[in-house]
Order: sequence, then C-alpha cells, then structure tokens
Amino acid sequence: MDSIGVAVIGFGWMGRVHTQAYARLRHHYPDLPVPLSLIHMLDDPRIGAVSITAPNFLHREIGAAFAATGRHLWIEKPVGLDAADARAIAGDGHVSVGFNYRHAPAVQKARAILRDGGIGRVTHARFQFLSDYAAAPDGALTWRFLRSRGGNGVLGDLGAHAVDLVRHLLGEIDEVVAADTAIFIPRRPAPGGATTGHERGTGPLGPVENEDWLAALLRAGDARVTIEASRVASGEQNNYGFAIHGTDGVLSWDFRRMGELVVNGRPIFAGPGDGEFAAFQPGPGNAMSYDDLKVIEAALFLRSITSGVPHGATLSDAIRAAEVLSEISRKAG
Repeated sequence: MDSIGVAVIGFGWMGRVHTQAYARLRHHYPDLPVPLSLIHMLDDPRIGAVSITAPNFLHREIGAAFAATGRHLWIEKPVGLDAADARAIAGDGHVSVGFNYRHAPAVQKARAILRDGGIGRVTHARFQFLSDYAAAPDGALTWRFLRSRGGNGVLGDLGAHAVDLVRHLLGEIDEVVAADTAIFIPRRPAPGGATTGHERGTGPLGPVENEDWLAALLRAGDARVTIEASRVASGEQNNYGFAIHGTDGVLSWDFRRMGELVVNGRPIFAGPGDGEFAAFQPGPGNAMSYDDLKVIEAALFLRSITSGVPHGATLSDAIRAAEVLSEISRKAG
C-alpha cells in the first residue's frame, strides 16, 4: 500500500494534533503509506481511514456510520459515553484508540522491566492523573460538564487513561474493590458564546452533571492498585504518572519528565530500543513531546492497517476501560 486517503472529523485541538501527526508520519516512518488527503465525505471512495476527534457524545454516531462502510478508525478515548457506545463502533475495519500515554518510550521501558521480573512480584501501585483545567469556578459550563454530552466527566477524560495504563503495565483489572467520586464545583456559568476550550462563562449558573474527581482501589492479579484522577486539582498541570512497587524494587514515571523512568530511585533515560524512541531521536536524554506520542499512534494505526495485525490500543481496550469505569461509578454509589 503506497498511499491511503484519510479523513479527520472534529477540528478542535485534538483534530489539529491528528492532522499534524499524519503530516509528520513520513519524516519518522518512511516505510508507511502516505496519507493523501484531509476530506470529510462519508461516501468518498478515496477515504480508507478516519480520525474521529469530535466530542464524546458524537463518537458513536460518527464511528458507527464509518465502521459500517468498513473504514479503519482512529478514535479518541473514551470512545463514546459508555461501553455500549464503544461496542457499537465495531466493524470490519481496524479500530485504534487514543490511549497515548502507554506509548511513551519510558512507559514501554517500564513494561519491559515488569515483564522481565526486574522489580520482582508487583505488590502495590498507584496511578494518578491530576489536572486543574476545570479548577476555576467561573469556567464555562461546556459539553464536558453535561452527562448527555460529556459522559461520566473526569472518569472518561482522565480516569480512562489511568485504567489503560494499569492494564497495559500490570495486566487485566480483576476487581474494583472500592471507589468514590465527587463533584466539587456543582454549578458553573453558561458560555457567553461559542467556546473553543476552557473559557470563562458569563451566562447564568447551571448544574455540573458529571464527576470532577475519582479515586478507586483495584486488584490486578495479586497487586493492589490505587488510581486517582481530578480535573479540579488546583495547582496541578498534567500531573500524570505512576509508582509501581515490587518485592525487589520500584518504578516511577512522571509525564512531565516523559523520557525519564526512575528505577529504585535512580533516573534512567529512555533511548533507542525503548518503544518507538528511535524513530524520533538518536540517543537517550533527547526530549520527546506529547505531539510525538500522537505521531506514534498514527504510525501504529497505519501499521495495523497494512499488516492486518493490531498494534497499540484497540477498541477492546476502550470497551474494557469503560466497563471498569462503570464499575467504579457503581461502587461509588
């Protein structure tokens, strides 16, 4: 396959990231097909693959329509509002899901160490996804805060990433032991007009319908795992990461130092041989970016199409994450 037509649906920030990822592919992965076009027609025969970066409530309608035509999909997490929405997108084409943090080379290095028993038997771990993008009480009441459009709030937004990292690094989640969720800012002002992100609201106050915060205790095999996610953690910008303790050591990673894995207290830089690092930089210590992770996703998506073998996060990962999040909501009451 020398080329493939792609469509990008949804041109907010994530739509731009997907578009730029396709544009950069040939720089880092010269063996993959050339993305030919950025077009939007459901029945256009030139389209073989589709990126869906629209808001959560549109994932099912758009995804199911393209899946029914046999197109391949790269769709942002959480894939709809719940597991039923995710299941509805299944079709004959391949589906990749935007769980980008699992593709950081340092995370891939951690996964290899864990698979090799490098810290012994994992006993307990904690995963946190803390941010303050919604910490301002006067932030506009956009679709993100409405259950019919934003689903379960921070669970689907950041909690989905936490659940995916647990599964990617430690294996299947066997049980949600306990959970709690909260809405800390119960009312927000309506937008004064069209919004593109997290602007101040200037209209009347309305109720926030979905969760600002979650915490849960999980079991993954013999390991006890805690996860916490918040969109209203004042002073926290993208504080995403984990610490995994085993009988012979500990691994920790902080997204804000994306190329660094701390092993038994000693920082080790990811380098060639760790995940997809070699496609971007020649040696350890050279920094990679968030947008690079999306280029990796784009490459794995096209690699899945050309090889017929799934690479990266798939629809089944999104379905399982949604099932775990639903159980967290149930346990939280």
